[in-house]
Amino acid sequence: MKKKIIVLEDDPAIREVIEYILTEAKLSVESYERAESFWKAIHDANADLILLDVMLPDGNGIDICNQLKSQETTSNIPVIIMSAHYNLINDHPCSADDFIRKPFDIRDFVKRIQTYLAKVEG
Repeated sequence: MKKKIIVLEDDPAIREVIEYILTEAKLSVESYERAESFWKAIHDANADLILLDVMLPDGNGIDICNQLKSQETTSNIPVIIMSAHYNLINDHPCSADDFIRKPFDIRDFVKRIQTYLAKVEG
């Protein structure tokens, strides 16, 4: 069975590229552009990994990450934050498992995701 990645990214072009990259890596992808729709779906999604953008029109990926990590049902799901604004991570403590700076190297992006998915299997 394919591993499922949940993506919360408001930029349609970036979201489309991420979906394509992950689908080509034989992963199942569900993506959302707004925090509201993400929260409606996350508890029924059975995610293996979550990718979060930091700056969203209706939320903040850092806050969402911290909420996910504080809830029993989602605390064990690896969360990777993606942003071009590394300073935001330094300014606001975050409990993410990893951080990927945008723009990202595609091979490194996939390798890091697969590393966390392997940990989930193990």
